[in-house]
Amino acid sequence: MPLVRISLREGKPAAYRKAIGDAVHQAMVEAINVPPLDRFQVITEHKPDGLIYDAEYLGIRRTDEVVFIQITLNAGRALELKKALYARIVDLLKQNPGVRPEDVFINLTEVPKENWSFGNGVAQYAP
Repeated sequence: MPLVRISLREGKPAAYRKAIGDAVHQAMVEAINVPPLDRFQVITEHKPDGLIYDAEYLGIRRTDEVVFIQITLNAGRALELKKALYARIVDLLKQNPGVRPEDVFINLTEVPKENWSFGNGVAQYAP
């Protein structure tokens, strides 16, 4: 059910991009009980002028290695699960491929279940 969009600066090798996607998915499986086969991700690379961020917003020092992670998912998870997800994503990305915790920007977008169609023009989760 989650749709993950990952944005980063262009020029990273395929293995780096794959490691980021793998880490985000693993964190979702572990922290918020996403089924292991429920993996839908869009990873995009941007030119330097196409990835805009404040290098010190909220006192967090970001670099050009910043990674934006936006996850659209069903509404209803508790705040503690969301916090656990953020922490697990950062932990896994720090381990592999070595992203600094300060460079991980995460946004969750919650939607009602009927806002999904997984194929065939059917709202599979709608009542």
